[in-house]
Amino acid sequence: MARKLSLRDALREAMVEEMRRDETVFLMGEEVAEYDGAYKVSKGMLEEFGPKRVIDTPIAELGFAGIGVGAAMNGLRPIVEFMTWNFAVLAFDQIVNNAAKTLSQSAGQFKCPIVFRGPSGSAGQLAQQHSQMFESWLANVPGLKVISCTDPADAKGLLKSAIRDDDPICVMESELLYGYEDEVPEGEYLVPIGVAAVRRYGDDVTLVSFNKMMLPTLKAAEELAKEGISAEVIDLRTIRPLDIDTIVESVKKTNRLVVIDESWPFAGVSAEIAYRIQKYAFDYLDAPVTRINAADTSLGYAPTFVEEYLPNPEKIIRAVKEVLYVVR
Repeated sequence: MARKLSLRDALREAMVEEMRRDETVFLMGEEVAEYDGAYKVSKGMLEEFGPKRVIDTPIAELGFAGIGVGAAMNGLRPIVEFMTWNFAVLAFDQIVNNAAKTLSQSAGQFKCPIVFRGPSGSAGQLAQQHSQMFESWLANVPGLKVISCTDPADAKGLLKSAIRDDDPICVMESELLYGYEDEVPEGEYLVPIGVAAVRRYGDDVTLVSFNKMMLPTLKAAEELAKEGISAEVIDLRTIRPLDIDTIVESVKKTNRLVVIDESWPFAGVSAEIAYRIQKYAFDYLDAPVTRINAADTSLGYAPTFVEEYLPNPEKIIRAVKEVLYVVR
């Protein structure tokens, strides 16, 4: 059986279930306790688990990320919530230099089972300092796993898997989609880390995306179908480890690939996918890999700029027609 849940409720269920299951799991972050979380993801958790396991922190990302890393090295399983990954830049020293390197620096003597989570990417008119995608930044670091998924069912299963994992994991959510609803199974289940999902099957072109860019991608696929163009749509769900095999198998069938990525174009997720496809599926390509990214600049405040800056269905449809040589 399944019921409809919002993304925020699915994430809360994941944390609550894991905290009931394992007393070493705890949540900490800005406003997660008394205020129920900045986006109400932790609503009611303070009441159930108390202030020792749902902990409000100062506005000091580097400090409480460090506390989390130390707790993880000493046998606990912290969930560290950032109000936004834009603020987590202040904590990158702990994430990149301590959490990611604990296992290798200790020659395998210490693990660091910690989850860092919060919203990534643009959220409307929030301007330059609050509109950045950090998936490619974090995925570049050996030792970190990176999840970026906004489907409520998958997000719940992936977060549960992340909490149980012995490696440090960054979970990237979406401020705009915390209210997005879809069916979520009842009962216990996990979603494996590092496995992509095919959201729509097709034969003419492969579309690959993740996080909230899945919505315009699926919309573009629907519109293309009205014109007789069959698009296969893949949701990465996990950025590192990257499930390149699913993409390769799709490209072997469709012979064309368009990657939709909200990140900046230089050295981004789409660039990594393009490289791997030319390495592992070059002989199957009937057109160059094409990608749709955010503009290569900071996102301004004006609503017209926001619209122009981000990928959208129209841009995706045009890119598909270009790789199909329908337009030039």
